[in-house]
Amino acid sequence: MEKNKVTPAFKALLIGGSAGSLEVMLSILPALKPLPDYAVVIVLHRKNSEDNTLEELFTVRSAIPVNEVDDKTQLMPGYMYIAPAGYHLLFEANGELSLDASEKIHYSRPSIDVAFESAAEVFGNRLTAVLLSGANADGAQGLVAVKEKGGTVVVQDPLTADMPMMPQSALNVITPDFLLKTREILPFVNNLN
Repeated sequence: MEKNKVTPAFKALLIGGSAGSLEVMLSILPALKPLPDYAVVIVLHRKNSEDNTLEELFTVRSAIPVNEVDDKTQLMPGYMYIAPAGYHLLFEANGELSLDASEKIHYSRPSIDVAFESAAEVFGNRLTAVLLSGANADGAQGLVAVKEKGGTVVVQDPLTADMPMMPQSALNVITPDFLLKTREILPFVNNLN
């Protein structure tokens, strides 16, 4: 990391997932407390479309305000951001989000690996990355990057995931700081400080 690199002063919570993760998110959103010190970023595999249903679902279920993500959106603590379909999400040193339409990773765009790796570079030990249920290996290498930069790594216990492949793939390459059952994810997030 460059000595004079500008980085945001706040923390980031990234949550990534695929098949089976939307159900987890929708179950925790209504009881999720505001996180004034964190920018919350959700990266879920989704179909490439102009459909804003996911953003609408999160907006009506969450006490945390949801900001729409466009290229060069400025991250702000206390808000939730949802990666749009069809783009990789990149984190800039000045606190902005960039959108990238390069090739898919693990058949997916947005890629959880890309988002986790990019956020790890910017946030370092101020990043908490959570990997949920999914049916491919996306996110595993991203968690390795988060761990290498001093961030906190959280993996949903594959035994409680609808689709265990994604969290199990992460466990195959890294020992997380926290391995949480589905019911333990909400209390963990609500106790972040």
